[in-house]
Amino acid sequence: MNRFEGSGNREAKIRYLDADFQILSPGSHVVCAVTGKPILIDELRYWSVARQEPYVDAAASFEAEKRAGALPVQNR
Repeated sequence: MNRFEGSGNREAKIRYLDADFQILSPGSHVVCAVTGKPILIDELRYWSVARQEPYVDAAASFEAEKRAGALPVQNR
């Protein structure tokens, strides 16, 4: 199925893979797991394979990593 067929203005359901994603249910966008902002499918660049969630930008992705405790602890 073409990723643009029947997408309308619905949220897409996506399986996030390493360096790619698979559209399970067509839609025009997904919602950022951190900010709640919609992300057009063509503009989706950041996601977590481990948590299966999308992010609107690098800052949101970094915030999700911090919240998940996935960053190394740095002592000063």
